[in-house]
Amino acid sequence: MTHIRSLRRGLQLARGAEHGMSRRQALGAVGAALCSVALPHGVLAQDTQPEGEADTGGGKPSVPFSFDSLSEQMKLAALQDAPQRETIEGFLDELDYDDYQRIRFDSRHAQWADTEGSLFRLHAFHPGWLFKEPVSIHEVVDGQATPMTFTTDDFDYSSLEREVPSSQAMPGVAGFRLHNQLNKANHYDELVSFLGASYFRALGRDNVYGLSARGLAINTGTSDGEEFPRFTDFWIDRPEPGSDTIIIHAALHSASVTGAYRFVIHPGVTTTMDVTARLFMRNDVQQLGISPLTSMFLFDGADRGDFYDFRPVVHDSSALVMNVGETTFYRPLKNPPRLASSYLGAERPRSFGLVQREREFDQYLDAQAHYERRPSLMVEPLGDWGKGMVRLLEIPSDLEANDNIVAYWVPDAPARAGDSLQFAYRLHWGMSPPGDRSVELARVLRTLSGEGGVAGVEKDTDERKFVIDFEGGLLRELSADAKVDPAITVSNASVTTTALAKVSGTDIWRLVIDVQAEPGSTVELKAALAGYDRTLTETWLYQWVKE
Repeated sequence: MTHIRSLRRGLQLARGAEHGMSRRQALGAVGAALCSVALPHGVLAQDTQPEGEADTGGGKPSVPFSFDSLSEQMKLAALQDAPQRETIEGFLDELDYDDYQRIRFDSRHAQWADTEGSLFRLHAFHPGWLFKEPVSIHEVVDGQATPMTFTTDDFDYSSLEREVPSSQAMPGVAGFRLHNQLNKANHYDELVSFLGASYFRALGRDNVYGLSARGLAINTGTSDGEEFPRFTDFWIDRPEPGSDTIIIHAALHSASVTGAYRFVIHPGVTTTMDVTARLFMRNDVQQLGISPLTSMFLFDGADRGDFYDFRPVVHDSSALVMNVGETTFYRPLKNPPRLASSYLGAERPRSFGLVQREREFDQYLDAQAHYERRPSLMVEPLGDWGKGMVRLLEIPSDLEANDNIVAYWVPDAPARAGDSLQFAYRLHWGMSPPGDRSVELARVLRTLSGEGGVAGVEKDTDERKFVIDFEGGLLRELSADAKVDPAITVSNASVTTTALAKVSGTDIWRLVIDVQAEPGSTVELKAALAGYDRTLTETWLYQWVKE
């Protein structure tokens, strides 16, 4: 299941690390975390628009629907206390992990499979196990919404070792996934899925699932305690014949906020999602996270930790990238010894995201996970987001089954009870989406790290050495004796040695920095190469926690 990893290993770990929980304890608390606040079932269109109902046959009433009407419903819902959440009962509530893994949606029952010219198919996720709160799905045709209904006949239980009632109506589903002819014209591949809380994932061409996005982050890793907003209801426009675009609306609920979301999804080499989020604050929120991303980083050449693994690299994402003005910031991810939090301040950012730059199998050597095919995901704000910061959380982890990386935008303006907020942005999922690297500047090719001092001699130092390789841009045109200088900034430490040289026989320029710090220090490093009255490279950022 595409989101189980995120749900079991995700942002709950941040909360556990903040309060001294072990990783095992944090994972064990996932169910409690997902149910820690009372989350209501959705406010449906028919709850507030009883007039004008039409019966479409089969006892399914249709009601008028639009994004504006959904927004008005969510605004009204924010004026009321959050109702108690609904949960499943009967055999659905009895399913354990092993049971759940054996259940499959019957693809013969896929929505729109019989619709001539439709380029999309919808499969539902079965409720049960971690997913005990029903989600409703509606189909919208010509501005009229009709509930999609599911029964046990829509699922394959042939591998399940228990009795399942025949033709039993589902109270809702856990979520859904959409299939599309993403890679081949004769095959419907999975394109996007929504499953659990407000998590969702998408794929570009030739990708396999990796990192996730969420609708909203609320008080992640703060003293107020994190909330997990949830998409409770979806309205999906029936795809037009031959159209390669699909539109999804969603109602978001949490203890402190309600929201109306609109997703316009276009599959391709880079799959794009245009997202409009209208938020209505029920309570003050200490920290509101816009367009949150969550991923996994276990180790690489700069941060191997204590891992004794045949693979040289294990991660879904290698770095955080942020573009502000003409500057591209590149922050390699790491697996820290303790919870680490970084803030990258910005005004009107052009984009930010989590990227996977290494695209060769030999860089990972994992024939099952194929980390070289995990998508990068860039967030492009649409409109002026003003001042704020990208927050990056890095959580200690000893398993690649743990999502231990979180990044999102935090607006400078506070989120107060009674506020109505709107954010629009475009998500780019793919091998090399726009903004994942600078077009004009030399890129950060790799970061390496190890003991400081001179290699090959006995060490008598507690320094740390950082090696940053830059490649591309104007640098490729410069000879080894060109006037290129490093611009280095370090806080909470001192630089003992620097060296810059072009690597013989290549277009790579290598910057070496030796740094010394006191035990327990959190060191922030920043470096770029400059020359000829301009910055020539992306700006490399790093946080080193000296044990």
